[in-house]
Amino acid sequence: MIASYCTDALADLVAGTGELYGQQRSARFFFGAEPQELRWVLRTTDDAINVTIYKFPDLAVSPDLPDSGGTVMWQSTHPRPTFAHAVLAAAHTVLKEHDEAGYLAKWAMHPYPVALVQDLRRLHMRDDVCDLPNDLSCP
Repeated sequence: MIASYCTDALADLVAGTGELYGQQRSARFFFGAEPQELRWVLRTTDDAINVTIYKFPDLAVSPDLPDSGGTVMWQSTHPRPTFAHAVLAAAHTVLKEHDEAGYLAKWAMHPYPVALVQDLRRLHMRDDVCDLPNDLSCP
């Protein structure tokens, strides 16, 4: 699954995960995969997150389609602490590999989402019991 540089994929994933720490029970966002849409739907129940990724053939028309109009590419359920930790770890790996300037050069239209990553880390450390090591060396 390769997301287009035209969409702010990492920021959308981090923000969507963070949204599930409040009263919101679901979050939707998409990765443009030119010409396809990869729609992520995150749903929370208690402390678990259900992840479903739908594939739509044409991004030009799919935003108006219901989820059922796409093909399920991936579906899984994870404890919220595990999912949030994995999202944070992936974001940190990207930052360590490219740094902020390299990320912007590669992603072109979107800077590395520092504030969103910091916010998700704050929520994760405040609300989740997570026995995995948290890398605090990245912004």
